Amino acid sequence: MNSTGRIFRTGLFGESHGPGVGVTIDGCPPGIPLSPEDFSPDLGRRRAGKAGTTPRVEEDLPEIVSGQFNGYTTGAPLTIMFRNMNVRSGDYADLRETPRPGHSDFVAYKRFKGFNDYRGGGHFSGRLTLCLVAAGVVAKKLISPVNVAAQLISAGGNKNIEKTVADALRDGDSVGGIVECRANDIPLGWGEPFFDSVESVIAHLAFAIPAIKGIEFGSGFAAASMRGSKHNDPIIDESGKTATNNAGGISGGLTNGNELVFRIAVKPTSSISVKQTTWSIKSKKVEELNVKGRHDACIALRVPVVLEAITAIALADLKLLSESRS
Repeated sequence: MNSTGRIFRTGLFGESHGPGVGVTIDGCPPGIPLSPEDFSPDLGRRRAGKAGTTPRVEEDLPEIVSGQFNGYTTGAPLTIMFRNMNVRSGDYADLRETPRPGHSDFVAYKRFKGFNDYRGGGHFSGRLTLCLVAAGVVAKKLISPVNVAAQLISAGGNKNIEKTVADALRDGDSVGGIVECRANDIPLGWGEPFFDSVESVIAHLAFAIPAIKGIEFGSGFAAASMRGSKHNDPIIDESGKTATNNAGGISGGLTNGNELVFRIAVKPTSSISVKQTTWSIKSKKVEELNVKGRHDACIALRVPVVLEAITAIALADLKLLSESRS
């Protein structure tokens, strides 16, 4: 499905090289101040054009189609659309018959019986993270004063991100990265046990970001090599504050009043200049593949603001669920 959430429901539409892409938020409360200018800071952080990112630069001007009136959300479904203007669909003409390794081309062709829009990845494209960022702008307003911030902490396994990306660009290759997200001032008790735990909801949304291959909360996988006496977080006051935060701000699927901390692993961009091989749907054999188009050498450079967005979306839904019980 193309939508998620129980109360704050977020749905995506559009394709990378179609007329446009957009997001509809159903369940957005009325009375939230909102104008097109509110989107500029976060959309600017996601925008391409810097070293290591795709040369495809769009204006990304938000059109608020519905759900806003006189500068405030109305409570009706909030729809925000972005027009695709800077497209070069001819770069993808061969992909219908020679799917790119690491991309959705082959599985989308099979799943949708060849009717999928393959240009730029179509509906599977990272272009749609623009819509997540837009929804995140609204969600951040809803969860205020909770503050969410993410940053790229390594690329290609190295802390020297600039040099690592430059080396990949020189070689016509790509690198992945680790992005860390932190959120503060979250009230204690948001979330549910088991299926709608805070980890479950955030992870579900995190994997909606193309190229995400893993997630860990708090001490994450390092917990497997720790003893309980070291991993347990001693509670030091009645607010639930702990001396350490190996749990990453979550206990039993609920926010515990401490800082929410988690990290995601972003894979290297699949579209690279290095020659590859792939299965040809037309010839029924493996052939050499030269990928055309405009692509990021390191997708992870543009992921932090997207990760902030999905975190805010998750927390917005959890907040509204919490309020519905009171």
